[in-house]
Amino acid sequence: MVVLILSACPVGLRGHLTRWLIEAAAGVFVGSVSARVRELLWLRTVEMARHGRALMIYSTDDEQGMTFRTHGHHWAPTDFDGITLMLRRPGDEEALPLGYTKGWSNAAKRRLRRS
Repeated sequence: MVVLILSACPVGLRGHLTRWLIEAAAGVFVGSVSARVRELLWLRTVEMARHGRALMIYSTDDEQGMTFRTHGHHWAPTDFDGITLMLRRPGDEEALPLGYTKGWSNAAKRRLRRS
């Protein structure tokens, strides 16, 4: 079983993946393909995604029963005593839209001063 989740990727990539996998929701592809086809799909995804993000989860023969692959993602699969957990990379802050600042809003600061 393979689950492939895309975000901010070209439409052409989505069209290519629908040849092999079913698009269960926007950007979420599910299917059962051989290991060779899975590897080729991942190479094609990384090649076509460029600045987009991709997360692939597929079944394996280990204790968890699955393995993760990421491309351009702010979460990274990390091994903790034989169990793979998703870990947010340090210092990998998401870009805020223009005009927004990080931290407390003015209203929140006023509420904190009152209490």
